[in-house]
Amino acid sequence: MIESLHAGSFFFHPALLFFIGACILPFLKGVVRNVFLIALPLSALALVLFLGYGTHWQVHIAGLEITFGRVDRMSLVFAHIFCLMAVIGSLYGMHLKENWQHIAAWGYVGSALGCTLAGDYLSLFLFWEGLMVTSVCLVWLRGTKEALKAGFRYVLVHTFGGLCLLCGIFILYYKTGDITFGPMVSGVPVAAWLIMIGFLLNAAVPPLHAWLPDAYGSATVVGSVFMCAYTTKTAVYTLARAFAGYDILIPLGVAMALYGVVYAVLENDTRRLLSYHIISQVGYMVAGVGIGTEMAINGACAHAYAHILYKSLLFMGVGSVIHVTGKSKFSELGGLWKYLPLTFVFTLIGGLSISAFPFFSGFVSKSMVIAGAWEEHIKWAGLLLTLASAGTFLHTGLKVPYFIWFNREEPLFEPPKKEAPWNMLAAMGIGAYFCIMLGCNPKFLYSMLPYPVHYQPYTAAHIMESYQILFFTMLGFFLLLGKLKPKPLVGLDVDWFYRKGSAHFMNFCRNVPAAVDNAFVTNLYATVALPLLRLCSRIASWHDTKVVDGFVDGTAQNVLKLSQNIRFIAQPGSLNKYLAGMLTFLAATVLAAVALALY
Repeated sequence: MIESLHAGSFFFHPALLFFIGACILPFLKGVVRNVFLIALPLSALALVLFLGYGTHWQVHIAGLEITFGRVDRMSLVFAHIFCLMAVIGSLYGMHLKENWQHIAAWGYVGSALGCTLAGDYLSLFLFWEGLMVTSVCLVWLRGTKEALKAGFRYVLVHTFGGLCLLCGIFILYYKTGDITFGPMVSGVPVAAWLIMIGFLLNAAVPPLHAWLPDAYGSATVVGSVFMCAYTTKTAVYTLARAFAGYDILIPLGVAMALYGVVYAVLENDTRRLLSYHIISQVGYMVAGVGIGTEMAINGACAHAYAHILYKSLLFMGVGSVIHVTGKSKFSELGGLWKYLPLTFVFTLIGGLSISAFPFFSGFVSKSMVIAGAWEEHIKWAGLLLTLASAGTFLHTGLKVPYFIWFNREEPLFEPPKKEAPWNMLAAMGIGAYFCIMLGCNPKFLYSMLPYPVHYQPYTAAHIMESYQILFFTMLGFFLLLGKLKPKPLVGLDVDWFYRKGSAHFMNFCRNVPAAVDNAFVTNLYATVALPLLRLCSRIASWHDTKVVDGFVDGTAQNVLKLSQNIRFIAQPGSLNKYLAGMLTFLAATVLAAVALALY
């Protein structure tokens, strides 16, 4: 069925719909605007379903072949979920009165689609930078001082990653003369490492990860819903496209899975906890790309698809809590189960999905990566990824719903009078539906994956193993509940080094170089440079007045005297003298001619 939809040669870039729509949106009002917010991403989703396989929109510039549209099964699965997420995110933000967040979000979606369909590194880099420019607007639009600082840090970190990527592209072109975006060619280790670093930074691989909880926890409520879906998953796509089977990605992915779990357990801010867990879940995808088999690549793509749905559902849930209460700290929340029941149900579905509960989406995707590790006899990776799965249920499946909706009888603040707006609940309902539907009908997802799927998630052994891990994790959570209660503390991460380091560097610049400037440079200027400058100015003044002016003035005086002599001869002021002079001149001319003739 899917193959028949893409059998033709039709192509229109879905990113253009979002770019054009972002330009049209400010001119629409009321119901027309709200309909347009849903109709455009739905149109893009329908468009993706009919894109023809192959390469499209190829442009030749200075001997380079630029391909804006490469359609295959791998690019389509990411394009499909990106457009579906745009529908959910646009509906979730429909209540916003101003359009700037939607404009930035649609530019963000369009940039992600541009990366997904890019067939060369140049067009990839163009849209890659678009991801950074548009997504940082979703941070700054929150308007707080913390968001402003987080946005600047986000730009600095991603500028570094973009420069690494660009340098790698230049070296690759210099060495091979080709910029086709595909499996990395051999013999260009420097280019490969630089390009991989650029991709890994966007994937938030430690220690290049601290930008993610910093920015996602500071963005607008709607902005964080979009941001959790695109940047890291676009990076996973690029890694799968260029670096599948690179062994270094396996330990990096496993480290991400464990690192994110540990920091999520310790975190007190709801959105920062979910942000750390993005790092953990993307670790499964990175490890799957590193394993590089068809099973593992399928698992990475499937998990990216499922992750976008359940992670956005979780961000929508806690975003709705922030919207109605203004609180984001676990230590400030609790006792909301009577006041926000629908939000609780939707968030719980997201938590069960991310925890890989049977009959939820995470169960049919995450296990593919782990199964890929076992198939390749990478036992340590399979064990550690399974361990990380237990941690996932601990902090996202249990900690998030318990400390937001329970933990105490009544909230510490005035309880909200009603749920979030209807559009936010509707968006959460759609996300929850897909989380359950994919878990109950995995063939829907498996049919879109890059390679044929022979994996069966619903075996008795797999179900029993999952229930054992999950229920023992639940037992441990309630036994250690007192130890796990959130505290209003700030967790330190690797960004502490460059944040504190930059502050110390600025203090150093203000003190040491400034002191040297005041004590040495300023005195040197006063004692040596300034007198020397005055001497030079005196010499220049003398040269100007005596040499330059003397030459010019003397020449002028000589020219004046010569002109006066000529005037005396040529203009005597008497007719007789004129006639005598003319006759004399004629006579002299005749004599000169005769002399020349005789000679």
